[in-house]
Amino acid sequence: MVSSSQPGYYDAILMDIQMPVMDGYEATRAIRALEDPALAEIPILAMTANAFKEDELAAEQAGMQGHIAKPIDIGKMMEMIRKVLSKTQAR
Repeated sequence: MVSSSQPGYYDAILMDIQMPVMDGYEATRAIRALEDPALAEIPILAMTANAFKEDELAAEQAGMQGHIAKPIDIGKMMEMIRKVLSKTQAR
């Protein structure tokens, strides 16, 4: 969906890690490889039940800007989204 969208359509992506066919890490790497920098640089946050330090590192290595563990704490999620979007808007 990101590859066929117009730049600016999405502000950020909440990426599920465990998906069929292509997991969240693969999907993130595919987005980061898009030719249009405006699309390739969309902030991506991992959302997963995998909450170990190595899971956070895997998300970062795949090109994600953050990691949100399930069950979701809405306050923490909103704080992370605000933080990531404020960095994006500062560019």
